[in-house]
Amino acid sequence: MKQEEIVKKLSGVFGPDVIQSTTEFRGEAAVTVAADRILEVCRFLKDDPDLSFAFLSFVGGVDWYPQVPRFEMVYQLYSVKHRHRFRVKARIDEKPGADPVIDSITEIWPTANWHERETAEMFGIVFRNHPDPRKLLLPDNWKVHPLRKDFPVIGTEEDTPDLPKRAGGS
Repeated sequence: MKQEEIVKKLSGVFGPDVIQSTTEFRGEAAVTVAADRILEVCRFLKDDPDLSFAFLSFVGGVDWYPQVPRFEMVYQLYSVKHRHRFRVKARIDEKPGADPVIDSITEIWPTANWHERETAEMFGIVFRNHPDPRKLLLPDNWKVHPLRKDFPVIGTEEDTPDLPKRAGGS
């Protein structure tokens, strides 16, 4: 199935309230879906016999700071049966005083487990109903998210305790 046919099928099933936008780059299409419907769309992409996206090859976050919504989740899918690829995106924003939240897709593709854990750790995105939200890379006591665009290039005192204080007291 061609990329535009996948987009057309998704748009026909879910409509413009769920399929918020479509893009094409170098012959590959992507859809941006409403974040609160990510589970429903992903389940359809996996279970529909014409699509059969049984393999989740990548999950990652993007920080579009200072844009609103700030964060974007990217899901790269592959159908072994039909040998086609597809990309799904969902934009999420952080609420004042709270981390951004989106549903975990581990119930659909268990391999999302480690991808989501890394994204949670590096961007501070919370994956609702994730089966194992432990950190993978950073010490448990760190509360920083080093891949956020507003993270200081030199680091923070929390993650670089052995560095001398910076000029100006910051």
